[in-house]
Amino acid sequence: MNVPQNLLYTKEHEWVRIEGKIAYIGITEYAQSSLGDITFVDLPKKGAVVEQFKFCATVESVKAASDVYAPLSGTVTSINEELSAHPELVNHSPYEQGYFCVIEIKDASEKTKLLNADAYRTYIEGLAA
Repeated sequence: MNVPQNLLYTKEHEWVRIEGKIAYIGITEYAQSSLGDITFVDLPKKGAVVEQFKFCATVESVKAASDVYAPLSGTVTSINEELSAHPELVNHSPYEQGYFCVIEIKDASEKTKLLNADAYRTYIEGLAA
């Protein structure tokens, strides 16, 4: 299972890549593989305010619909427009082309509540056991 070292993770299988005051958000390889073929992604609107660990998007697959929660609080500055026409990008490239949105971070100290790559890897290995 691919768990990039440069990201932080939630126990609900979202990831965040922090670049200064902005953060890219998406779902992990573990999440997309559990869901199966992604058929639709309902993203937050540009300008929306998201709160850490609160609902921010929905992803639908051939198996189920699943809520996505914001790993950090902030304001959505852009969304990944490609996902409306190509939701399968989440399956093929969950950490690069399949990101959901970009936010301007409200409180950088919230990252202390997230898992680093090693902790997340241990967590998902425990789920598989």
